[in-house]
Amino acid sequence: LGAKHMVTGYDHLLFLAGVIFFLYRLRHIATYVTLFAIGHSTTMIVGVYYNIAVSAFLIDAIIGLSVVYKAFENIGGFKRLGISIDTRAAVLLFGFAHGFGLSTKLQDLSLSAQGLVPNMIAFNIGVELGQLAALTVILIAFTAWRRSGTFNRGAYAANVLIMAAGFALFGYQLTGEEHAEGKCGEG
Repeated sequence: LGAKHMVTGYDHLLFLAGVIFFLYRLRHIATYVTLFAIGHSTTMIVGVYYNIAVSAFLIDAIIGLSVVYKAFENIGGFKRLGISIDTRAAVLLFGFAHGFGLSTKLQDLSLSAQGLVPNMIAFNIGVELGQLAALTVILIAFTAWRRSGTFNRGAYAANVLIMAAGFALFGYQLTGEEHAEGKCGEG
């Protein structure tokens, strides 16, 4: 279930693609992916174990913003604004947000307290395996694109598209939050 969630979680995949977009060394990729995994594993386990309920729409909107953040950073937006962000800390913090998304999904399954921790660990292992599978495919695609000679010309446009997708996810989730709370249509 965890692997399926990660492989089909286009919002997580967009964020990860943004994170590794300009990383060329496996060591750097491993560092960022590990920080992301630590973040989402921590909040997933803590959220489920302590039954911390967070709006799935709100968390998914934040995940959409994490996609926007990473693409904006990739096109040099923060640098142009004179803002310096520790990218490792940002990936860890967004990992925490992504973990609450996973936690919310697990809480929706109404898990039994018996065997909860081993089941969460198994789910998380599945998430990590799914993440590794997805990253492998993304890295193969990026490597082929980088070798094609069009990467440098298309990188800016690709990140603008990733950013647009993040804004779309953000808006979609905020609309869902409005509908869930019954606020739409009230005058």
